[in-house]
Amino acid sequence: MRPRATQRQRVNQFDLICFSHLRWSFVFQRPQHLLSRYARERRVFFVEEPIFDDGPDRLELTVSDENVHVVIPHLKHDTLDTDAAQATLLRDLMAQQAIRRYVLWYYTPMALPIAQDLEPLSIVYDCMDQLAAFKDAPPALLERERELFKQADVVFTGGYSLYEEKKHRHSNVHPFPSSVDVPHFARARAPQAEPEDQRILTRPRLGFYGVIDERMDLELIAGAAAARPNWNFVLVGPVVKIESSSLPRAANIHYLGGKTYSELPSYAAGWDVALLPFARNESTRFISPTKTPEYLAAGLPVVSTSIRDVREPYEKLGLVRIADSVSDFVRACDAALAGPSGPRLAAADAFLAQLSWDETWSQMSQLVERAVQRRLSGNGRASTVDTADGATRIDGIAAGE
Repeated sequence: MRPRATQRQRVNQFDLICFSHLRWSFVFQRPQHLLSRYARERRVFFVEEPIFDDGPDRLELTVSDENVHVVIPHLKHDTLDTDAAQATLLRDLMAQQAIRRYVLWYYTPMALPIAQDLEPLSIVYDCMDQLAAFKDAPPALLERERELFKQADVVFTGGYSLYEEKKHRHSNVHPFPSSVDVPHFARARAPQAEPEDQRILTRPRLGFYGVIDERMDLELIAGAAAARPNWNFVLVGPVVKIESSSLPRAANIHYLGGKTYSELPSYAAGWDVALLPFARNESTRFISPTKTPEYLAAGLPVVSTSIRDVREPYEKLGLVRIADSVSDFVRACDAALAGPSGPRLAAADAFLAQLSWDETWSQMSQLVERAVQRRLSGNGRASTVDTADGATRIDGIAAGE
C-alpha cells in the first residue's frame, strides 16, 4: 500500500482547464475569485469563447495579474466547424504546455464538444447561472447541459434557488452562493477622495454597480428617478445585450460606465443606499447577486427587488429591504436613508464573517480533490449520502456548509 502522503500528492498534482462564456477581463466575479485562488497552487488555463478575425486559426495566450493563463482562440470568419477547430487548438496548447494531468472545469456547457476526446482526472460543472434563460442563449445549450450532467463528477451551483432546480439532475450537487472579499469592500467605510466622475453629484446618491443588461428593471429606475428628482441614481457598469437607447434618461440618472474591481469600493463609499433593481423574469429567477454581500461589506443599506436568493437569507435576517413597485421601492429607499446604521452594520458584519471567498474556494477544492481521488482509485463518480438532518455529505463534507 502506498504511503498516505504519496496518494495525497497524486491527487493534488493536476492542472485546471476552465471553459468559460465570460471574458477574464470583463467583470471580476465568481470565476475570477475562485480560479485566482486555484492559481496560487497550480496552473490554471482559462479558455474563453473564440474571436473571429481574418488571420489563421491560433491561440492567444497571456498570463493575468492573478497568474491565470488566459487562452483566447482566434478563428477565421469562414470556419465551418468551430468546435473541431477549437479542439485542435486546445490539443496544441496541451502539447506545448505539457498539460498531462488535469481537471476540466466548465462554466459553459457549450464548450463540451471541444474536450470530448480528453481524459481528465475529473470534470467539474460550476453552474453559476441559468444560462438558457439569458438573452441570446444558444439553442443547443440545454442539450449540452444535459450531456454535461452525465459526464460531471461534481456540480456546484451559484445559489440555493439554482441548487433546488439542479439537485435532481445529478447525484453530487452542492450549493455555493455568492461570497465576498470583506476587507476589499470594507475600504468603502473609510473616508477617502471620491472618483472624479462621481464627486460632482449631490447627495443623496443611490448606486448600483454590475452589468447593465436585460436583467435590469429599467422602468423601476425611471419611475424612482421621476418620483425623487432630488436623488441621484448612479449606475456603474458596462451595458451589454441591450441598446443604450433603451436606457432611461433623466437629469438625476448617471451612467458612469465600467470600472475595475479595485475601483468599486471608492464608488460605493460615496453612496447613501445601494440598489439591486433587478427585473422579475426568467433571466433573474435563479440569480444570486455577488454584489449583495459586497454592498453590505461596504457598510451600505441595501434595497432590492424580490429576487429569491436575496430574500433568503438577506431579507429574512433584516439586512436588505425588498420592494417591487415604484412607490414601494421609493418608500424602502426613504427608510434606508433614515434608518440607524449601527445595528445594521453589526448584523451584516456577523453574517459576512462566515461568507468569504477563501472559505468557499477551500470547500470546493476539497470536493474536487475527493472526485479526483475516486477516479484514481477506480471508483468512478462520487455519490452522495442523505443525512438525517437533510444535508448532503460526501465523505464527511457537508454541502453548502
